[in-house]
Amino acid sequence: MSLSAKLPHYARLMRIDKPIGTLLLLWPTLWALWFAADGWPPLYLLVIFVLGTFLMRSAGCVINDYADRNIDGHVERTRNRPLATGMVSTREALLLALGLSVLAFMLLLPLDGLVIWLSVPALFLAGSYPFTKRFLAIPQAYLGIAFGFGIPMGFAAVLGEVPAIAWVMLLANVFWAIAYDTEYAMVDRPDDIKIGVKSSALTFGRFDVSAVMLCYAITLGLLALVGVMAERGTAWFVGLLVAAAIALHHYTLIRERERDACFKAFRHNNWLGAAVFAGLLIDDLLRRV
Repeated sequence: MSLSAKLPHYARLMRIDKPIGTLLLLWPTLWALWFAADGWPPLYLLVIFVLGTFLMRSAGCVINDYADRNIDGHVERTRNRPLATGMVSTREALLLALGLSVLAFMLLLPLDGLVIWLSVPALFLAGSYPFTKRFLAIPQAYLGIAFGFGIPMGFAAVLGEVPAIAWVMLLANVFWAIAYDTEYAMVDRPDDIKIGVKSSALTFGRFDVSAVMLCYAITLGLLALVGVMAERGTAWFVGLLVAAAIALHHYTLIRERERDACFKAFRHNNWLGAAVFAGLLIDDLLRRV
């Protein structure tokens, strides 16, 4: 098969057609950049982190499919993925993941040395997460750290250090990831039981809906603490209230545990992250009036 014929399969492997994962990585990174800069961050940092988020999410998807290549064929939602169907070889997938990771690392070279050092655990987390589903009861917590590592990196890029507020924000992201990825795992519950992989949906069992809502509450509580620590204005907390309303709507979607509704709730988290960011933007604008 020619390279041009392979490109659509590479794009599917990178989930270019499914940007929700990139957005869930991007929102916390943007929160961090705006908090660290106390307003609009430098444009070059914004470009670097947006591109880096896309590249690392894409690399993570490729590694995930490589790790699950012998499993995906047995799962209804993933059986047509390029590696599972043989449209992309394992060697091609590894080279693609390596290339994406190298490009992401090159973006960081003009930045502070601390950012470059932080990229090492960030890469490890992104590369190892897919394998945690074999042994961690709640791999979604590990995902939250991996998806949130743009937070300490963003603070380091702007300030040259990682203050305590960054770690509180990262912890908030961990609970957010547990919430939204449990909704995602509720879609795959029957298949996960069949193939023997672990997920928070299985670990929480009949308390899965309650656990999701508790994680949303902890997330928003920690973000409120972040706002207090940074002395943010009313708009930040209004943004959190809007995010809370969105989270409450998720309860109506997931309470019956229907697959399509749970997946809709997962994708809906883009709006929750956007609401938090909108509150931050408006608060910044009001502070400058």
